[in-house]
Amino acid sequence: MKLAVQKSYSDRPNEYGTLFLVGTPIGNLEDMTFRAVKTLQECSIIAAEDTRQTRKLLTHFDIIPNKLFSYHEHNKAASGPELIRYIMEGKNLALVSDAGLPAISDPGADLVQLALDAGIAVVPIPGANAALSALIASGLNTERFTFAGFPPRDRKELLSILHTFEASHGTLVFYESPHRIVKTLAIIQEAYGTRQIVLARELTKLHEEWVRGSVADCLAWLEEHPPLGEYCLVVEGKSAREEAEERQAWWKELTLQEHVKHYESEGNSRKEAMKRTAADRSLSKRDVYNELLTSGDK
Repeated sequence: MKLAVQKSYSDRPNEYGTLFLVGTPIGNLEDMTFRAVKTLQECSIIAAEDTRQTRKLLTHFDIIPNKLFSYHEHNKAASGPELIRYIMEGKNLALVSDAGLPAISDPGADLVQLALDAGIAVVPIPGANAALSALIASGLNTERFTFAGFPPRDRKELLSILHTFEASHGTLVFYESPHRIVKTLAIIQEAYGTRQIVLARELTKLHEEWVRGSVADCLAWLEEHPPLGEYCLVVEGKSAREEAEERQAWWKELTLQEHVKHYESEGNSRKEAMKRTAADRSLSKRDVYNELLTSGDK
């Protein structure tokens, strides 16, 4: 990618219009921002995944669009270039998704790339987002996290993704459909065992629901409460407890003598190797010495 510097859209000449990425509510209409309403009122064109859904939003806020275009996964190849042509003619375009921030796990990302390739400025109008809303209220680590979108349907592909992040302390965030959530959780349990997860659904709505616990706990919950609606799935990263358990387990297939020799092979003295072996096995150093003495390997 070539170096490109984009200045504030208010400082640029009016040769081209601007592509605005407008965040919309994920359920509660009170989450619509003043800036989002103003942007939708002022833009010449609004592009939406589902124009029927967007018309309801516009009607609620008394916004009468000049032009409302359909732009979604199935027509993006044809609609994308047409929308770019409008912007290059000097018209400002607002892109919205059905809910939340556009260009996240939806074809808006393709329109952004087309705009940048054409030298068009892209301006985000921040708003609600389901993944981040689920993350901040999950109770899991928020210092590092990865948004992984919708998990692949293929078991091997999902396991590959999970193994990629297996050693990461960062939290994983997925979107998942109700008819696939149980299968996905079973694969996560296979890969991550007892890690904690959070299932969040109907965020900001009347029936908002949070289920927190181990993967097994959440699977048991779903057996009694059939999945409804799309889920934000938040998965715990590798914990200090999990790392400690791994450190404790690595030597269990070794004899005591092999255990001591392992530490010696790392450059430790015999005394230090015996000390570390004793700590691993919750033994006294004398117990280790006596065992080595009995085996003739003192």
